Order: sequence, then structure tokens, then C-alpha cells
Amino acid sequence: MQTQNQGFATSGQEHRVQNFQEMALGLVSTRSFPAIVGTADMMLKTAEVTLVGYEKIGGGHCTAIVRGRTADVRLAVREGAATAESFGELVSSLVIPRPLPNLEAVLPIGLRLQQLTARGYSRLSHQAVGLLETRGFPAMVGAADAMLKAADVQLASYERIGAGLCTVIIRGSVSNVAVAVEAGMYEAERIGELNAVMVIPRPLDDLEQTLPLASCWIEQQQPLQLPLAIKEKEKEKELVQLPDLANLPVPLKEEEIIPRDL
Repeated sequence: MQTQNQGFATSGQEHRVQNFQEMALGLVSTRSFPAIVGTADMMLKTAEVTLVGYEKIGGGHCTAIVRGRTADVRLAVREGAATAESFGELVSSLVIPRPLPNLEAVLPIGLRLQQLTARGYSRLSHQAVGLLETRGFPAMVGAADAMLKAADVQLASYERIGAGLCTVIIRGSVSNVAVAVEAGMYEAERIGELNAVMVIPRPLDDLEQTLPLASCWIEQQQPLQLPLAIKEKEKEKELVQLPDLANLPVPLKEEEIIPRDL
């Protein structure tokens, strides 16, 4: 019996080792936030990987981090790097097979996705995503105003990644997002410098969870209203002494009046 239990333990350990050997991390870095979102979208749609999140280190450098089986991660990183290179924004890419737990614990690539999904908020699901990046905040604000006035879209949030780069993010139908982004491009170029644009028609759930979201879309939890929330102390009422019923006078009965016969 003891030998059989040892056999089960050994089998479980081998299974965990096998899973550990199959897992990998993939990283692709770009010089633009719209480019990294488009790159992440391509990685998710190419292979069976999970998007952990983004890392922004300033100077416009953004990195998308995915995890999954080594073969899937290699495929996703290869296609993601090719996509970023087609945008002219690729900085570097990397595949890390069998990352040690210490690496994931220290670097900001561990449970970020779970933290994001734990937030309760009203998502604009099943809508296209439009991103427009400018160099300079006034150009981004002007472009956002032009996009909202040009089509039926919602301003979801904005992102800053350093080096003066700001990205406005809108949501809506594919046609409305395309019209809005085009209007925003002209306005951004008129005010300042347009850096990059991106339209994602059908974002996957992983991409949805990692996109920044303005606080107005987040559902704020209301505090519980207890039924016995008494703010002021109740004043003590003055006690009134009741009289002794034994000492009360007995009321006399009125004599009955008998009418006389006429």
C-alpha cells in the first residue's frame, strides 16, 4: 500500500514537471501604445496564449506579455513581432521557456490579469476599439473632441507612456470607430503631431481586460446602509408616577329619571 502511494506521488510530480516544462513567457516591445495593443491582438488571435498585461517603462516603450505552452508562445511572439515590425514600431521580442516562480513573483508579470478581472466595471463589450496616439496632450484632447463629434463613439480612457506620447481610446461600432479615428487624425495633425493610430474590430476578452478604463465606467460599490444607523443618542424620557387606583374616588351613579305619565 505504501509503495502504491509513493507511485501516485511520483506520477503527480512528473505531471507537474511536465506542465512546468511546457509553460513559457513571451514578450514583444514597441515604441507606441496603439502598436502594442495591435500586436497583442494579433498574438491572441494567432495562438492559444493568455495576455498577462502590458509593461510601460517610459520613453514610449511598451511591452506586451503573454504566457502559455512553449510552442504557442513561440508562434504568438513570432507573429506579434512581425506585426509590430509592419507598423515600424518593433523594439525587441523574447521567449522565456520554463520561467522560475521567483521571476514571476518579482517582475510585474504574475497575477495582473486576475487583479484586472476582479474589478467590477461596466465593459463596452462586443464593440470595436479605436486608438489614436499623439505627441503632446493638447493634440490628444483636440483629437478626442473631434472623434466624439464626428461619430457615435464613447471615450473609454486615455493612456500616457512617456516621451510626450498620449493615446486616446474610443469604443463603438466598427464603422463609427473608423470614421471617428479619421476625423481625429486630421485634428491631431492640425494641432500638433500624430504618432500612431489603430482600429481593432473584434477585440478578444483578454484584450478587453487589459485595456485601460476611465473611472466613470467603473462600478463603485455602495456602502451598506444599516437599518439601525443612529447618529444621535435618544434622550431619556421623564417618568410619570401613576396614581394608586385604590385611593381614587368612586364616581357616583346618576339617578335614573322616570318620565311622568301625561
